[in-house]
Order: sequence, then C-alpha cells, then structure tokens
Amino acid sequence: MSENQVAVKPQKEITDSVLAKVNKLQENKALVLPQNYVAGNALQSAALILAETVDNNKRPVLESCSKESIANALLDMVKMGLEPSKKQCYFVAFGGKLQLMTSYFGKLAIAKRVSDLADVKAFVVYDGDEFETEFDKDTLEMKISSYKPNVKNVDLTKITGAFAVPIFKDGTKGDVVYMSIGQIKNSWNQGYAKGNSGAHKNFTDEMCKKTIITRVCKMLINSSDDGDLVDTYQGAEEETTPREHQKDLTASKEFEEVIDTTATEVVEDLPKPIQEGATEPVQQTLSDDCPI
Repeated sequence: MSENQVAVKPQKEITDSVLAKVNKLQENKALVLPQNYVAGNALQSAALILAETVDNNKRPVLESCSKESIANALLDMVKMGLEPSKKQCYFVAFGGKLQLMTSYFGKLAIAKRVSDLADVKAFVVYDGDEFETEFDKDTLEMKISSYKPNVKNVDLTKITGAFAVPIFKDGTKGDVVYMSIGQIKNSWNQGYAKGNSGAHKNFTDEMCKKTIITRVCKMLINSSDDGDLVDTYQGAEEETTPREHQKDLTASKEFEEVIDTTATEVVEDLPKPIQEGATEPVQQTLSDDCPI
C-alpha cells in the first residue's frame, strides 16, 4: 500500500464523520445550511486542500494535528457555509491543533447571507480631497455632506482614511462607516504581518478598502439573528494572530463520540502557520486575497 493510500484512509474517515454529523444536525433541524451550499462538495474540496497543507515543521497537518481538531475545523466550515475552494476560509496548524480561519471573502459571504447585503461600496480618502460628514440627529446616522475626490491627490503615502456604504438587495443603503488611517493601521497591527506585507505596502488603497469593508461585515454579522452560528468568525477588521487564539486551541467535545483521539499539549510559543504547501510562514492572509 502506498503512502498516499495510507493517508487517504484516515482523511476519509474524518470527512465521513463530519458529513454524518452535519446530516444528523439537519435532520434534527439544528442546522440550516445556505441555499445551494452542498456540504459534501465543500468537504471534498477541504480534503484536497488539507492533503497538501503542512505545518511549520513541514509535516502534513493530517498527521501533526489531532483528528478531533481537524473534524471540528471542518464542521465549523460547514456551519458557516464556507467554500475553501473559493478562498472563503483556510486552515492553519499550531500547537498540534487545526484551526479554521475566515478570510475576507468568507466574511463578505457571511454578511451577504445573514443580512441581505448586496454589495459594499468602499472609497479611499486622500489628503486634499474634499470630504465632509454630518450627523443627522433625527435618524442618528452619519451622512456624507460633501465628497469630491481628485485624481491628482492619489498618493499611497497620503491616505487620510476610508469609508464604506453597505447596499442591500432592496436598494436601501446602510449607515456610512468611516475609519481614519490611524484606525486602519491599528487594525492592521492586529494581523500577523502588522501591516508590513507586500500587499499593504504596494496596494495600500486596496487594503484600506478591504479593512473598512470587513468592519461593515463585522457590524452586520454581529447584529444579525444568526450571529451565534458563526462562532469562529474573526471579530477584528484584520486577521488575528495565532497567539490571540491560544486560549481557544483546546478542541471542543463535539466529536468525542465518533473520533478517538489523543489530546496534544499546546505549546507556549505557537509556531507560525504554513498552509497549502508553503515553504515559509504565512505572513498575512489578506495579501493572498488582494484582487490586484
């Protein structure tokens, strides 16, 4: 029997157990999946990705991570209706545990699902642009009273802030959300690369837009009735660091009844995650998602 055949067997056992759990939850009406979301297809895509994902020691995560943590990461993926093949989520390993991380695309997909969001329009404000806001005391909303951008002001080193407006399927618009460049950079500091990735430096405007859009998504998700279904959603505007998840690394008891696993001790200094066959630590997820 080849090494690939040996690796496929436990992998199939885990995905089969997750699918069985999902079917059981659906039968008991404890889980409602998004329309057109096929859990089996998403699990198959995840299995292919996991087969090529390694940890910081270049060991396959299917070998280095506990089966229980793998199963729970896959279950979280299905609960949130995320598609790994569309880069809506990704898997990282640290401390012998597999963790599901929600990407920018995943957060946007969740927000659209739970709030009837159609789109989020984001704009970058540069030094010299005319940008004024006003507060409507009757509706308790912040509105833009004047915005006149000038292409001559476009300079990545002179961004003063960014704002976004959510647009819903019925055509209505939500509250204007604004972040100063200071707030944006504070958000970036929550990420693994601290805003120093190539994407942040070379496509600063696009990264500013992503950050403000993510804040809009966060507000919509947290205010929805389904917010409890996305319990692994990253609350910050930027991808959080592995260290911030250290307290949550102990796998839940969800799969104790179907998977016999030995708990792996969580080390104090978590290794930098590596994903999908990478040879160096992942510096910043958003850089991989940069649309340019």
